[in-house]
Amino acid sequence: MSNSDFQGHIGRTVKDSTPWWPPVARPKAGAPNVVIVVFDDVGFAHFNNYGSTIATPNLDRLARGGLRFSNFHTTALCSPTRACLLTGRNHHAVGMRAISNFDTGFPNMRGAMPRSAATLAEVLREQGFGTYMVGKWHLAPMHETSPTGPFHNWPLAKGFDRFYGFLQGETDQFRPELVHDQHYIAPPATPEQGYHVTEDLVDQAINYLHDHVSSAPDRPFFTYLAFGACHSPHQAPADYLAKYRGQFDEGWDAIRARWFERQKTLGIVPADTVLPPRNPGVKAWDDLTDNERRFAARLQEAFAAFLEHTDAHLGRYIDALARLGQLDNTLFIAMSDNGASQEGGPTGVLDEMRYFNGLRENVDEAVKRLDTIGGPDSHTNYPWGWAMAGNTPLKRYKQNTHAGGVRDPLIVHWPAQIKEGGAIRSQFHHVTDIAPTILEILEIAAPKAHHGVEQMAMHGTSMAYALRAGAAELPTRKKRQYFEMFGHRAIWSEGWKAVCYHEIGDDFDTETWELYHADADASEAHDLATRHPEKLKSLIDLWWQEAEAYGVLPLDDRRGGQLFKTAQFRGNTARRTRFVYYPPVSRQSADVAPPTGNRPFTITADFEKHGANGAILARGSANGGYVLYVKDDRLVFDYNFFHHHSQVRSTERLPNKRCTAGVRIERNGKAGTATLLVDSRECGRIEIPEMAVMVSSTGMDVGQSIAPVCSDYAPPFTFEGVLHSVTVEVAASRAPEARKEALATERVTQGLQ
Repeated sequence: MSNSDFQGHIGRTVKDSTPWWPPVARPKAGAPNVVIVVFDDVGFAHFNNYGSTIATPNLDRLARGGLRFSNFHTTALCSPTRACLLTGRNHHAVGMRAISNFDTGFPNMRGAMPRSAATLAEVLREQGFGTYMVGKWHLAPMHETSPTGPFHNWPLAKGFDRFYGFLQGETDQFRPELVHDQHYIAPPATPEQGYHVTEDLVDQAINYLHDHVSSAPDRPFFTYLAFGACHSPHQAPADYLAKYRGQFDEGWDAIRARWFERQKTLGIVPADTVLPPRNPGVKAWDDLTDNERRFAARLQEAFAAFLEHTDAHLGRYIDALARLGQLDNTLFIAMSDNGASQEGGPTGVLDEMRYFNGLRENVDEAVKRLDTIGGPDSHTNYPWGWAMAGNTPLKRYKQNTHAGGVRDPLIVHWPAQIKEGGAIRSQFHHVTDIAPTILEILEIAAPKAHHGVEQMAMHGTSMAYALRAGAAELPTRKKRQYFEMFGHRAIWSEGWKAVCYHEIGDDFDTETWELYHADADASEAHDLATRHPEKLKSLIDLWWQEAEAYGVLPLDDRRGGQLFKTAQFRGNTARRTRFVYYPPVSRQSADVAPPTGNRPFTITADFEKHGANGAILARGSANGGYVLYVKDDRLVFDYNFFHHHSQVRSTERLPNKRCTAGVRIERNGKAGTATLLVDSRECGRIEIPEMAVMVSSTGMDVGQSIAPVCSDYAPPFTFEGVLHSVTVEVAASRAPEARKEALATERVTQGLQ
C-alpha cells in the first residue's frame, strides 16, 4: 500500500496526527474450509462408489455423507483441467489447451495461466484464507522448473502460502522429484525404508492442517491436494500389490460387464443404459495370448493397488480433519482430472517412456519381469482394455472428447450443509463450474481486477444450487460446453452432444461428426447423426462460435514429439550447448537437464578421486537413463535402455590426483557408441544397440544418484572425492533430422492410440 492510500491524518507530530490501519480481509462468519482433492487419470468407473470392485472405503465414506455427480466433465487432459479448476475459465482462454510442457507460440498454448485469470488461491488468500497446495502442479512451463526458476508460475506465486509436491506431470512414486515451497529437496526416505510419495504428501497436508488450526483457528483454509495417483507409473507397496494378485484374471470383458451392472445398481447410470462394444483396437480377452493375459492382469493389479493405497492415505487426512473438529464445516471436493489413460497402448508397458519413444512392448520379454510390476523397478501403464474398463460404460479415453475422456467422478461432501448424504446429482456440469461454486458458497465476488490487472470473466456456472436438498430433479443451469483436445472436438448443449474423433492430418471441415442425445444416452451408444442432420449442423456451427469466443483457434492436431519440440527453443536450456555444473547443485528436472536424448554429447568431470567412489552424473532411473560414476578406481558408464544395459569400465585405473575424466557419446541413427576418456585418453569403448529419443521423465543429479540407473550401487551414491565441476556438451539441434524423427515417432505413437 502506498502513502497515497493512507486515510488518516499526518501532522507535524504524533500528537496532532490521526493513525489509520488498512482493513484486514476476513471471511464471513462461519465460512467453510475448502479442500479439493484431485486424482490423476482415474476413470469414470474406478471409484468403488462409481462401479468398480477396487476398494476405496474412504471415498465411499465421502460419498455416503455427500453427493455424487454422475454427469460431471473435464477437459480430457491434466494441465488443462487443473487450469479450469483453479481459474473458473476455459482452458484455451488461459493458455492451456494441452499440458504445460508445450508452447506453440499461440495464446491458447503457453503452458502458463495469465495474470488476467487469478486462481482460487489468489482470490481466497486476499479474503483471509490460508492457502496450501500439496502434490502435482503441472501448471508452469517446464523450462521454468529449474532450481533457479523463474518462479512466477510456481504455486507460491499463484496464491498458495505453502507448497510441497512436484512440478512435472508425473513422478516416480518411490523416488520422486520433490519441491518444498521453492526449492528442490531429496525424498526424506528410501523405498527400502518404506517410502512412498503418497504417504509423504498426506503427511505434509496434515502438517499444514495442524499448523493452520493451531496458529489461526479463526481463519478458514483452502487446501488443494493433487495426488500423483493414478498416473503412470503405477506403483504401490508390496502388501497392496499382493492383495490384488489374481483378482483380474477374468479379463477386461468380464470385469467391465460386472462394473457396468454395479453402476446400474448404484444409480450412477440409468438402468436402460447400453454398454457399447469394445473400443477400436481392443481385443477380446479370450483372443489374447497367455503371456498377454498374464502381463495385462498384473498391470491392472498394480493400478488397483495404487488406487486403494492412495484412498487409505486420503483417509488419514479425512481423519485429521475430523479429529481437529474441521470436517463438518469443510467443503470437501474429490474428483479426477480426465478419463483413464490410453498411454499404455494395446498391450500395456513396463515403462511408459516406451510410449513416448514410439516403441511397442515385447510382451513375451516383459513377462520375464512380471514380479517387478508395481515396484520401484517398474514404470508401468496398463493396456487399452483396462482403461476401457475404467471408463465403463463410456467410449474412448483420456485425450479424447468422447465421454471416456471427459466424463469423470465428482464427490462433494459438506456435512454442515448437505443433508442428502448418498444422493446422486445428474445435472450436466464442467470443471470450470467448480470455482464459481466455491465463490458463491463463500459469498465472494469474483474480482474485476487483481493486483492491478483486469480479470477476464469466469466462464463456469455455479453448481451451488445442486447441493441443496431436493435438487435432484432440478434442470442444469449450464447452457453449453465445448471440448477440444489435439483436434478431437465436441460440444454439449441442451442435452445433446456432437463429437468428432480426429485423425492426424484429416480435414477439419470434412471429417465425420457423431450426434448423441446425451440426456437419454449416457454411454453415447446411439449415433443419431443421420437421423437428425439439422441438429448436428446446428451443434457444429455452435462449436465454431464457441471456439472463436474462447480462443480455441488455431486448431492444432500435433501430438507427442512434435509438440514437445515446440517448447524446446524456450528457456535457458534451449539456448545452450554447454552446461557447467559446480557441485553441490540441486536436482535438475527432466525439462531443464541438457537435451541429450537425440544428439551426440560428452560429459567431462574435473575431480580429485583419492580412492573415492560415487556418481559423477546420473540421468533417469532404474527404468531407463544413463550414469557416469567411479567405482573401485575405475570410471564406469552405464546406458540403460529400458533395462537393457550397455556398460563400459575404464581399461586403466584413475589417477589419485586431480584429473579430467568423462564419456563421449556418438549417435548413429538409433544406435550409438560410448567412449570413456581420462585426461583426454580413450580408455574404454562400447557399442549401444539402441538409444532413446526421450530418455526419462526423471531428471538429473550431479555428484550423486538419488534414483539408481543400474544395480552396481545404492543411492544416493554421493561422490566421495572432490568434484570441482561437471561439464556436459551437446551437439547443436539437428532441426530437420529432429523433425523427421519426431514425425516417425508420432506415427508409431499414433498406432499405440
